[in-house]
Amino acid sequence: MSSALRFTDGWDEAYAAPGRPRRAYGPLLRRLEGADPRALKADVTRRITAAGARFGSAPFGVCPIPRLIEGSEWEALEAGLVQRVRALSAFVEDVYGAREIVTAGILPLATIEDAEGYEPELRGRWPNGAAPLGLAGLDVVRDRDGELLVLEDNLRTPSGFAYAVVTREAVAATLGALPADRAMPSPVPLAPMVVAALRATLLDAAEVVRERTGATRRGPPCVVVLTDGPASAAFFEHQAAARWLAAPLVTCSELERRGEELWIRGASAGKARPIDAVYRRTDSDRLRDGHGELTPAAELLLEPWLAGRLALVNGFGTGVADDKLAHAYVERMIGFYLREAPLLRSVETLDLNDRAELERVLADVRGHVVKPRHGHGGHGVVVCAHASETDVARIEHELRQPGAGSRYVAQATLALSLLPTVVGERIEPRHIDLRPFAFGTRDAITVIPGGLTRVAWNAAALVVNSSQDGGAKDTWVLP
Repeated sequence: MSSALRFTDGWDEAYAAPGRPRRAYGPLLRRLEGADPRALKADVTRRITAAGARFGSAPFGVCPIPRLIEGSEWEALEAGLVQRVRALSAFVEDVYGAREIVTAGILPLATIEDAEGYEPELRGRWPNGAAPLGLAGLDVVRDRDGELLVLEDNLRTPSGFAYAVVTREAVAATLGALPADRAMPSPVPLAPMVVAALRATLLDAAEVVRERTGATRRGPPCVVVLTDGPASAAFFEHQAAARWLAAPLVTCSELERRGEELWIRGASAGKARPIDAVYRRTDSDRLRDGHGELTPAAELLLEPWLAGRLALVNGFGTGVADDKLAHAYVERMIGFYLREAPLLRSVETLDLNDRAELERVLADVRGHVVKPRHGHGGHGVVVCAHASETDVARIEHELRQPGAGSRYVAQATLALSLLPTVVGERIEPRHIDLRPFAFGTRDAITVIPGGLTRVAWNAAALVVNSSQDGGAKDTWVLP
């Protein structure tokens, strides 16, 4: 029997029952009574535009109604996220080292070697010292029963933390201007923690290099933010990161390699210093292009990084851990590397190399979401419950082909939770997810309170992503 899913299914974040707000949302919803939704959204948009926030060539769309998370729930989520990033960090080092998880029979070797983000030439050469994952952005959803689950792990160059800050500033200012005759929740501050965590991550990575190079490098650490330039979709965030780090924002053309060191091109020898750490935000995260040649970024960064004279946040090859099939094994990674029970479950991901799991999907294609294993940004994802007969027939045909498990994964269709959202002149429920951010140093993992809630403007959409006609909401963690 095929699984049916209505667009209105899903946990309601704001209401326990029709007309009965959940405890955390009551004051906020009362504060919004009588307000003009269109005017609120226009005011937020004006503030976002004035801040220069865009995503690619499109304005960065923000809903003025925030998402609220109570402190006790956030504490539990935070602990689960920290645990997860610790395990994923251990996995990255193990993949390029002894591969004990494969020897133990926990994870198939093919899951590593077929991963798009795996870099075989780093095997046995992964630089030790700095945190393997300086920044992680995980996609968290809530199921029909209200449980928070991890949908995907993003461990290459995850974006969104600067957009979370500008969203907070715009929404707080807009709602703060409403009549103050009714109390409104006050969230945990966001910007100071983001800036502090970003700085700590880059400075800690730079310090690893300083410890290795000893007295040959003097003065404060030299950190740069590497970007593709204004054409990059998240260039606004690159600019913000450089500003917060008080670091140069550079492209590959502005850098040069001098032996095993990286320098800013054209700087005079008397004033310039070798770079200690690079915050890498280029769209290309591979070592080699389709012709087997080193990419421009790898040409500059690889040799200094492997020599221990440059730190990268994040390093090449971390994509092996956010591979969509690796996601199926993260709970087992936690048990294997940390000897702990998972505090935060994953949305179940089915390994279609397993014949039984493949047959389970084929028996109920409409009840599953099928994802390209190497896809990004929601592209190519088929939510079969809502797809056309043509698309369902196409994906079923694809799944029956030899080797389908190396190209696709599947998850049971999940009705994302719903939150009141300004759509035109009305407030209507829309599906949301959450992208929290975890910053890592050698000693600690810091999860920023809240992160960025992403919202689908279309009532039918279950893929919540800025590149798929989605927007954002502020996320308030309540003290």
